[in-house]
Amino acid sequence: MTAILLNGVLVIASPICAQDLTRSTSVADSKVRNIDGVAAVVNTGFVTRKEIDDRIASLQKQNAKLPDASSLRKLVLERLIIEKIQLQNAELEGASVGNKELEKILADTAARNKLTYTEFKDKVIASGTSFERYKELLRDDIIVSRYREREVDSKIKISDAEIDNFIMERTRAISGAGAQRSTQAINGGPEEIDVAQIFIPVEAGAGAGAQADAKKKADALLLAARGDIDFLQLGAMAAKENPKIKFQDLGYRTPDRLPKLFYDAIRNTGGGQVANAVVKSPAGYHVLKVLDRRAMSAGAPAQAIAQEPASSTPQNIPITQTNARHILLKSRSGLSDQDAERRLQGYRDQIRAKTVDFADLAKKYSEDGAAANGGSLGWMSPGDLVPEFEQAMNRLQIGEVSNPVKTQFGWHLIQVMERRESQLTVEKQREFARAAIRERKFEQAYQDWIRELRDTATVKILNVDDEATSALR
Repeated sequence: MTAILLNGVLVIASPICAQDLTRSTSVADSKVRNIDGVAAVVNTGFVTRKEIDDRIASLQKQNAKLPDASSLRKLVLERLIIEKIQLQNAELEGASVGNKELEKILADTAARNKLTYTEFKDKVIASGTSFERYKELLRDDIIVSRYREREVDSKIKISDAEIDNFIMERTRAISGAGAQRSTQAINGGPEEIDVAQIFIPVEAGAGAGAQADAKKKADALLLAARGDIDFLQLGAMAAKENPKIKFQDLGYRTPDRLPKLFYDAIRNTGGGQVANAVVKSPAGYHVLKVLDRRAMSAGAPAQAIAQEPASSTPQNIPITQTNARHILLKSRSGLSDQDAERRLQGYRDQIRAKTVDFADLAKKYSEDGAAANGGSLGWMSPGDLVPEFEQAMNRLQIGEVSNPVKTQFGWHLIQVMERRESQLTVEKQREFARAAIRERKFEQAYQDWIRELRDTATVKILNVDDEATSALR
């Protein structure tokens, strides 16, 4: 429940339509209005002003860029209302988390942070929250998360045809079959363009800092897309890291059916190539790739032209797998980028001088779950790792140790142990395709579900502008 607001769905409060109220409801509302600190009534429960204050305080501790105070209170209230509705619905359906399960989750969380249970408890209390309150919020968060996953998953439908089309496009991208434009298209004849995009949204009214961060992320994805990586797979990884990022294949379209900004950016871009620059729109930043360009059949409308059939039956795709290990220093307060890079550079010098073994350093200093195994990641296939890590790893010779590499997880030192040729089986391709398509559809299904929950709930906003302490003044 204390999860970062900016990683959640911010639904801006819309005006609540007036409803006919019975006399008993009016009396109840009057009583609720007199309860000091109630900001909104949500079905049979309520959101207090103190809950709003606590959530805002949590956000401020994260040093996130936040809107003005009034707008922030409204956004936080709306988020709390959505959470309250989800929790009420989940509990009505009998969802629960027992004490034994909750204690195991707490113990696992402590272990992942390399803390004993007591140390973890002390750390929570030091943050300003009682441990009992933390457990209560964690329990609610788990219940809501499970309920949300179940409900949204049930709304996502993926057909075999969608999976087949995804695999066909991905196979064509890997094999380079889409790199050639048709003769008719080159000669200026009517054509269709298959464009894919990775979209990094920027909320309306976002400040210069948020704009710059989104642009930086888009530029990094554009650079990665120019490398030896499948574009849709890159989009799937980016969306997994940040659910707000979306990726999609727009399918074959004539130029007039593409957004003008998109067509202007890829007008002279060949099949299999990415646009020269990131595209800025009022909604955010777009990284574009032309998957294919093809000539239209004479006299046939664009929508009547069927997708090109696959050239052969599904088959395994040859891939190169890498067995690597790493040392990770996580990004955290108190450890600057310069300090992390300097420490890893020192480890690298020791390894190259053969005064210490990579695995021993990883066991002692690495800050992830692979530390106990000497930093070993095992055999990795293309797309299993974040782009920055994978690109640096792919440039290494067997036995070579990288310079420090930064990803969203922190700073890494990487060593390649082995490489081998393998195959991505048809079954694995379908598993990946289903997961990628689900990722693509999840955000829209989630947004639709949230709107449905909000529209069918009874919500009455009483007082959002004042802080809980205002009554004491």
